[in-house]
Amino acid sequence: MKDYALMILGTFFFSLSISIFAMPNSLAEGGVAGLALLLYFGLDWSPALVTLIANGIILLIGYRYLPKSMIVKSIITVPLFSFFLFILQDIANPIDDALLAALYAGVFTGIGFGFIFRSGSTMSGTSTIAKMLNYKFGWDLTGTNFILDTLVVLAGIFVIGPLLTMYTVVALFIGKRVTDYVLEGFESKKIVHIFSNQHESIARSVQKNLGAHATILQGKNYDVNEEENLVYVVVKKQQLFFLKKLIREIDIDAFTVVHTVKDVSGGSFNKAHYPTQVTFSSEKEEKKFYKEQAEE
Repeated sequence: MKDYALMILGTFFFSLSISIFAMPNSLAEGGVAGLALLLYFGLDWSPALVTLIANGIILLIGYRYLPKSMIVKSIITVPLFSFFLFILQDIANPIDDALLAALYAGVFTGIGFGFIFRSGSTMSGTSTIAKMLNYKFGWDLTGTNFILDTLVVLAGIFVIGPLLTMYTVVALFIGKRVTDYVLEGFESKKIVHIFSNQHESIARSVQKNLGAHATILQGKNYDVNEEENLVYVVVKKQQLFFLKKLIREIDIDAFTVVHTVKDVSGGSFNKAHYPTQVTFSSEKEEKKFYKEQAEE
């Protein structure tokens, strides 16, 4: 039930992006939606009808290349998107600043696609075409999808002009970033490499106080040609200051390298595995705890 709610909500957000921000401000889009917009600007064809027919044909041809569950959800998503477009397409007026319209379009598109992808559905379109070409000819899936979307966007130069096409590219870039945030979450994780002669003590302290999985890796110092050890740890962003405090208490000269990542799952990120690991009833409580620890 949750998947269908996300699918409906995502479809509504994407249709808002097209009907409220793209259509009144002569902005295009990638894929079938972009092609429908160009036909609307050039020939005054209804985007709702064009997307319904085009996505329906693509979905019909490509059903054998997609999972059955995705096909079922896409059969709902495609006509629902066209329906939302139909009822929303005449209610908005142009925004004076086309760049601002592009920013809003990107945000709403990103949220919409993020929810649609999280529901396990698809908007059909160029992604399904890319899957078919990958299956038949072995073409790279991501590259093919990018090229197809790019061709649609570049075609906009001849319909809406180079300036608005550039604004469309801005909207697509923002949409991609927002989609990533919706799919992966806003809170980044930190990978920390700690080079220290006190590596065992640091790993023990990290495991005891943070409940984070600590791995000791062996390497070689190239300058002096001697073996050395480093501790590999993944922690949440709010734990980073407390982690650095723990490291300084054991070895003030430890060399620490921090990397930012978004997608981390399993292990100590699932639940408490150690008796001394602190657990929290909410994310707010957790952030408050580690902030207080870092300030001590």
